[in-house]
Amino acid sequence: MNGLLGHYGWWLLALALIGVEMIAPGYFMLWIGIAAAAMGVVTWLAPTMPALLQAVLFAAFGVAACLLYWKYLRPLAERRNDQPLLNRRGDRMIGRQVIVSEAFVNGRGKVKVGDGEWLAEGGEEVAVGTTVEVVALRGTTLVVRTVHDPA
Repeated sequence: MNGLLGHYGWWLLALALIGVEMIAPGYFMLWIGIAAAAMGVVTWLAPTMPALLQAVLFAAFGVAACLLYWKYLRPLAERRNDQPLLNRRGDRMIGRQVIVSEAFVNGRGKVKVGDGEWLAEGGEEVAVGTTVEVVALRGTTLVVRTVHDPA
């Protein structure tokens, strides 16, 4: 063996990286670990591979594995979510009617949502106590429009 790591070294690195992924999940170390496992197979088939070639192949396998995840598997995982608004509190408020708690000045104010207040913006001046509807979310600011009574 005159290379960077032997096949056992690459497989141990793969196990370590996948173990790190289990402790601190984020789907990144998993794919780098898979690249290390692939390098274990490559160095098992070609045990005299030079260290520079091993490093270049490992980098290429790592980038390829991450790109494959990003392009094909990530959209699939996002589509299968049975609760797409989970952990997206602002998006869950779209369509909800709320009360203005701080008058809008220059199109910006605050609205009461549950037991808290959110920054809000609308195209007009709105008085305290007015009912508005959340129509969009811009960052952490709710975009609202005044609800007109059908009288």
